[in-house]
Amino acid sequence: MARKDIYHDAVRVALEKEKWTITDDPLDLTIGEVELFADLGAERVIAAERGNEKIAVEIKSFIGQSPVSEFHKAIGQYENYRLSLEELDPVRELWLAVPEEVWNDFFQRPFIQKAIERYGIQIIVFDPENENLESWIK
Repeated sequence: MARKDIYHDAVRVALEKEKWTITDDPLDLTIGEVELFADLGAERVIAAERGNEKIAVEIKSFIGQSPVSEFHKAIGQYENYRLSLEELDPVRELWLAVPEEVWNDFFQRPFIQKAIERYGIQIIVFDPENENLESWIK
C-alpha cells in the first residue's frame, strides 16, 4: 500500500469539519489482481431530496522535483481510480485534492486547465495550514 501524502491528515480533518463521515482510509479500489487505493472515502447525508452523496478523494501535495511529473502521476492515478469506481461503486464521485498554493499557481497554467477540462477532473482546493476546504471545482 502506498504511503500517505503529507497533507492526508489535513484533508481528512477539513472533510470532517464539513460534516463528512470518513468511511475508508484508504479506500480499497482493487480490481482483480490490480491493487488500487484512493486516499480517502467519505460520505455525508445531504438534503432528503438528493439522498446520499459519496466521494473518493486522492490527495496530492505537488512538492516533488517537478510539478509536471507530479501532475502526470496524479492524472494516471485519477483515471485508474475512476475506472475502478465505475465497477465497484459507480455512485461515488472521485475528487483530486490539491493545496491552495498549487491551485493558484501551477494549476492556473493554460495547459493544466485544458487537461483538467479534457479529463473531467474534479478538484478540491484545500488550505493545509488551517485544515479547511476552500473550493470544490467541477
